[in-house]
Amino acid sequence: MAKSDLLLILDGMKDKLDASCQQLWDHPEVGGTEDFGPAYLKAMLAEEGFTVTVNDKLPTAFIAEWGTGSPVLAFLGEYDALPGLSQKVSATKEEIVSGGPGHGCGHNLLGSGTAACVIALKKVMEQDGLTGTLRFYGCPEEELLSGKVKMAYHHMFDGCDIAFSWHPSDGNTVYDKAYLASASYRFYFKGLSSHAGLAPQNGRSALDAVEIMNVAVQYLREHVIDGTRIHYTTDSCGYAPNIVHPQANSWYYVRAPFITDVKETAARVIKCAKGAATATETEVEAKLVCGCCEMLTNHAFADLTHKNMLLVPPTEYTQEELAFAAKLQETLNPALLSRQKALYGTDAPLHSGAAPRDFWKSLPVYASSDAGDVSYIMPMNLINTTCWPIGVAPHTWQAAASTGSSIGKKGALWSAKATALTAYDILTMPEELEKIKNEFRQRNDGSYKPMYEG
Repeated sequence: MAKSDLLLILDGMKDKLDASCQQLWDHPEVGGTEDFGPAYLKAMLAEEGFTVTVNDKLPTAFIAEWGTGSPVLAFLGEYDALPGLSQKVSATKEEIVSGGPGHGCGHNLLGSGTAACVIALKKVMEQDGLTGTLRFYGCPEEELLSGKVKMAYHHMFDGCDIAFSWHPSDGNTVYDKAYLASASYRFYFKGLSSHAGLAPQNGRSALDAVEIMNVAVQYLREHVIDGTRIHYTTDSCGYAPNIVHPQANSWYYVRAPFITDVKETAARVIKCAKGAATATETEVEAKLVCGCCEMLTNHAFADLTHKNMLLVPPTEYTQEELAFAAKLQETLNPALLSRQKALYGTDAPLHSGAAPRDFWKSLPVYASSDAGDVSYIMPMNLINTTCWPIGVAPHTWQAAASTGSSIGKKGALWSAKATALTAYDILTMPEELEKIKNEFRQRNDGSYKPMYEG
């Protein structure tokens, strides 16, 4: 079967794919509460002959498998939404549910596009008599940067040879490397309550400790490596101002280019917490929530992926879609939009066709993702595809509006095509897989351990 036939199969699945994208968009669920999303995708894949298994220790995740023997191909699918991003398919900010969740990162497209990809590959493998195993991984909690780390902790990725990943974006790009490594810690301070006016000397303020810790971290920022980011939020546990706070908490994210840098910086943040506790005569407990790795570079995999992206026809957009995209761009910061348009070299509101091979260097990904951990378990690629207008950023209402529109659905289909073509090469050209695995072995020292304590 020619690759053109594989593209035709996916074109024939457009209605099924669109329905899946829409159903998940209509039922947004934040990380840790996923129910409808995984159930819908499990049913969709089971109907196509995939065997679905669930790990009882992480019931929001699942594996849908078809085929036998090697190679074993892993396809990463996500479905969690973001809190507070409920949004209509509108060029103005309009909530569907006040304060409700929404797909401002396009995971309704991500899981659906990946599912369509593996279904199409199954059809081709059956027709061509190809051996190999397809595994769709239903991955929860990506927005919490924890789902795939927990899946790795529970050995759900064991036995795979190679992984395929993609993400919605404002353009069609392949990445050699991406993501900042990250770790999430919660700090629980415990002091002594007292009347803040009558007997403040008898109290030991946990809230003071939180604030002193935050000041200490501010000074720390000057003495960390370039690219490090430290974010935090605090919780005064609801105590009134006239009470010396016996409890107060803070929650920190530490990001850096490499997981080793994250661990070193996090250790210093913990020292800031302990110092604050000493200064205030309080106690502190530092608890790791989860940590995730940066994406491990694999040039050979990116090369193969880009070759196949060039084979996918550019997306054609209707006048209505172009007009909607342009309206959304009008809501953006003009200077930032102008810069983004200049990088893409177009005044068109939507990017179409594959960007040049090294275009990713102009638009590095400084976000974090638990997908980085998968790249330490096996070779993994990453492509971004056009699911919202040029200049729109993820985690925004504009992105949520786009991911519920036909623009987002076309981006999901484009990703399915590029990924399916690349996977077809892996199935039919073992020398390509070996080249990719050789580079993986050269870059990976085998010391990976999930940054999660169960």
